[in-house]
Amino acid sequence: MIFSKLSESIDGLNIASIADERKAVLQPLIEFIQAKADARANININFICTHNSRRSHLSQVWAQTMATYFNVRNVYCYSGGTEATALFPSAAKALESSGFEIQKLSNESNPIYSIKYSQTHHPVIGFSKTFDASFNPTSEFAAIMTCDSANEACPFVPGSEKRIAITYQDPKAFDDTPQQAEKYLERSLQIATEMKYVFSNINPISNYR
Repeated sequence: MIFSKLSESIDGLNIASIADERKAVLQPLIEFIQAKADARANININFICTHNSRRSHLSQVWAQTMATYFNVRNVYCYSGGTEATALFPSAAKALESSGFEIQKLSNESNPIYSIKYSQTHHPVIGFSKTFDASFNPTSEFAAIMTCDSANEACPFVPGSEKRIAITYQDPKAFDDTPQQAEKYLERSLQIATEMKYVFSNINPISNYR
């Protein structure tokens, strides 16, 4: 089961607030997931940004959580960048404020985090890596471009079955300002709301039998 505080956060997300133009942006991801579910195949999704430090991690974590929330099985979410840096602490704090349990497993310049959303599911392992790192799938996945610069830098993602641009504004613009925590949470909840919309539109029956 998903942690109760996190479940309450998800329940409070209003998918009706998503504009029709944005729903059209999300539709290719819905179609990819549904096609894989119908084929009873693994659903591999790699969220890609420039540094794999903020938006791609938020997208990975929320998508994996929503798959569990809506009981869509065989979903495996990943993230990567065009270069590796580190998971930015404010992104982790934004997730924590929504009810995730986060544990820092190492203390190097690119630390590894355990990001738990449930007592009964494996945590998401968060750390910065390139999108083609060995930790990530090399074939049969959808590449979701979460920032404009990565979208422009990677017109082709090797091994991907589908490349989809679902971009978000970078909360990094508010680093070292009084609005930093507020803006990271705002972006996290925007991504959460959109991933809730995506997985709420999946008919999971076909990949349960």
